Amino acid sequence: MDESTERLNRAFAALADPTRRDLVARLAATDATVGELAEPYDMSLQAVSKHVKVLEEAGLVTRSKDAQRRPVHLDAEVFDLMTKWIERYRQQAEERYRRLDALLARTVDDEDQKQTQQKDAS
Repeated sequence: MDESTERLNRAFAALADPTRRDLVARLAATDATVGELAEPYDMSLQAVSKHVKVLEEAGLVTRSKDAQRRPVHLDAEVFDLMTKWIERYRQQAEERYRRLDALLARTVDDEDQKQTQQKDAS
């Protein structure tokens, strides 16, 4: 398994949890410390810290040291990788639907043509 596939696997696995998805959504707006991230949840600071660690190991967030604060930052690089992966399959699905639409349109046209010929023949 290549490195980008492994990164994708870790990122998608990390985002499978609704709390971690919520943390990512909040970090998209602004950086925050683990304590700030923990405020709206009915869970311990340690539990939120574990969620942040999973996001960090997946490459979705980074932590820096800013004096006494240790803000958590969203890292857009892995999201670019995820977006490219999703976009590739979205385009493939869209192409399949376009082909299906074209086939259905031809089928309807053929049926309309048959009905017109039957009316003309009678």
